[in-house]
Amino acid sequence: MAKKGVIADIFSKAKFTEESQSYKIFYRNFEKIIETTLPEFMIQSDNLQTIPISRIKKIKKNNTILFEKKLARSE
Repeated sequence: MAKKGVIADIFSKAKFTEESQSYKIFYRNFEKIIETTLPEFMIQSDNLQTIPISRIKKIKKNNTILFEKKLARSE
């Protein structure tokens, strides 16, 4: 649940800022990772209705990584 809170915090701060285009969202779409801007992601996901938060792999602002999902270790 902590991941959803972190992502929700980033989105709430970024959605209404003039710099929202500088936020890049990387999300899993089947076997591919798609990169898009935050405003475009919100349109594509219908405000997180069609693309859940759990598919987000990374969020960057400019060159700074704000969130990155860790890979699960296979044993």
